[in-house]
Amino acid sequence: TNSLTMAWRLFKNLSEEQQRYEKQLIFEHPVFVRLCQQLLRDARRMTRGDLVFSLHALVNLGVPQNTLLVQTLVRVCQEKLNQLDNRCISVLATTLAGMEKDKNVSALQAGLQLLVEQRISSIRDIFILQNLMKCLGKDAPVFLKKKLEMAVLREIDGLTFPNSLRMFLALAAMNYCSLPILNPCSRKIQENVHDVPFRQLIHILEACHTLQYRNVKLFSALADYVNSTAYLWDKRQIILFLSACEIHAFQPTELLDTFAEKVIEDPDFLNLKNLLVVLRVYSRLNHVPRVQKHLFFETLHSCLNKCLPQISNIELLKAVYSLGVLGYLPHHALDELLQKDSKDELTLSDDLKEQNTVMLHSVKTCMELDSPSFTKPAFVLTENLSSLVPLNLRKAQEALIELLGDENMFRQNVRLPYRYHIDFEIRMDSDRKKVLPIAATDDHPDSHVQRLAFLFAPVSAFCLGTTHPQGKLAMKKRHLNKLGYHVILIQNKKFQEMKNEDAVEFLRRKIYSENAFSFSETTV
Repeated sequence: TNSLTMAWRLFKNLSEEQQRYEKQLIFEHPVFVRLCQQLLRDARRMTRGDLVFSLHALVNLGVPQNTLLVQTLVRVCQEKLNQLDNRCISVLATTLAGMEKDKNVSALQAGLQLLVEQRISSIRDIFILQNLMKCLGKDAPVFLKKKLEMAVLREIDGLTFPNSLRMFLALAAMNYCSLPILNPCSRKIQENVHDVPFRQLIHILEACHTLQYRNVKLFSALADYVNSTAYLWDKRQIILFLSACEIHAFQPTELLDTFAEKVIEDPDFLNLKNLLVVLRVYSRLNHVPRVQKHLFFETLHSCLNKCLPQISNIELLKAVYSLGVLGYLPHHALDELLQKDSKDELTLSDDLKEQNTVMLHSVKTCMELDSPSFTKPAFVLTENLSSLVPLNLRKAQEALIELLGDENMFRQNVRLPYRYHIDFEIRMDSDRKKVLPIAATDDHPDSHVQRLAFLFAPVSAFCLGTTHPQGKLAMKKRHLNKLGYHVILIQNKKFQEMKNEDAVEFLRRKIYSENAFSFSETTV
């Protein structure tokens, strides 16, 4: 057992290429064959510790699972299961997590799960509890996950920083979001963020995504750390981190600005794969660098042009769409895309067809509305889709009726050109003092009439923890501005939480406020 365990400890620290070479040498060594034969003969006479550590070492060294040796050790573990102490249970659970399901492994896992249920109240070691959580995994019954949670909470005061890191991964492996555990672990990580290895930063963000745990303070601490040490990291590492943030719709503003500067200084590292990730991140998070934004876009455009000979149709569409969302038109790539569209070369499988049709429509809309030659139309053709208001907009409808006195003073569920839609439209005089009846302004279109569009958007349309709209919503707002609307974005969830009188007052301020008519971001 000591020989096998030492071989494994040396083996695991090697590179993948070295491991392949050493594995072949180990398996061909005559002493290794004799060692395995001796292990097979003595399996039932071994101590519990030697038994589970030998199995652990063999499995991790890559001895095939279907060999007589491995299957014998698995069966002996079944026979001696009740004799195992907590440490042996932890090692065995770790070993089984790395094995494929077969008859013996499944039987041993089932027995191990029953044993954990009986022993869990006596386990005080956080490390062992974490191992069990990872190894029992998401298929463990809910009552057992709850028992493991309670066992961890008994020891939560003694949770160290390394244990806090591992706890995120353990909970993610179980797919069990426990806020009483995650919140103190999160605080511990924030306090020691400068000691977190880069790979662990990614693991934390991935675990949070699995658990649907969105902690803005934690994400901000991680992003601030990466930004303050950006000179230490490879640019590809920063791309990986930004991509993990984008999955959460979290906008690390300072880091995005820092990375944009790095792209401008040295764009050569942006191969096609990295370029597509960068475009996706910046467009979804609707992030335009505060300085040198035009140079940043030009740099991305230049990189895209270099990739055109090797880019696929769908990648070209995604790249042009991402830049279009940000309000930038990459003319050369756009011409290439339109040529492919005219030749029907963008035909895709049914599962992608709708998504890509929407993207292509958005690109064509950007071409028209974001063109420097586009001028605001004197009159916009609109259509009322339905007099029925969705349930989640009833409160807004009632508040507008109470505020304006009549349903004829506003329109609801309005369809505009370019397939755009607004929840409510209000029209005002040029001094922004008086709301005008819809019918009167319909009969006599006037360029001095102010059109106000209310968009009640879900929280998911904004960047995490902010009122900064994500790319698609920001593009819609920009295009409505081009069509002559003053747009007010409202997070519908927060609006729904207001008392009725507060909702009316809130809308009053938005309608009659000078700020409501600024073309800058106006949000709850």
